[in-house]
Amino acid sequence: MKHMLAASAGEVVACLIRVPSEVVKQRAQVSASTRTFQIFSNILYEEGIQGLYRGYKSTVLREALWSWRQDHVVDSWQSAVCGAFAGGFAAAVTTPLDVAKTRITLAKAGSSTADGNVLSVLHGVWRSQGLAGLFAGVFPRMAAISLGGFIFLGAYDRTHSLLLEVGRKSP
Repeated sequence: MKHMLAASAGEVVACLIRVPSEVVKQRAQVSASTRTFQIFSNILYEEGIQGLYRGYKSTVLREALWSWRQDHVVDSWQSAVCGAFAGGFAAAVTTPLDVAKTRITLAKAGSSTADGNVLSVLHGVWRSQGLAGLFAGVFPRMAAISLGGFIFLGAYDRTHSLLLEVGRKSP
């Protein structure tokens, strides 16, 4: 439980940096003719600092759920496979939160969506698009995050094992 709470607290702090960069990145993706610094400046001018943190709550909620996992002793390849399955499952389960985060960060300033009420956004998506809207993009998201989980958890576990071996051999 301590590790889960510590990981969640770390995500809250990490999102202080991640969310503004996501907001600017997503706006840059939908307006390719505008430069990144100009987008950043426009957000600050039109919405203030809170504009950079639009979607903060939904992002923290989504990311905190990722950090709630426990470690078990397994081989590196097993870690990689577990990482892929865990990543895919977590991606699927948190897709509605990602949909809400994306809608909040891309919403027009001053709109009800831009207020950042995650439940309201999810309810609106449910009413207008149903389950398909809540899980829009679930398969590409699962594929990408599963691949990442496979690579990162497998590489982490293998590196950890190698470092432990080196540590045992060194005086």
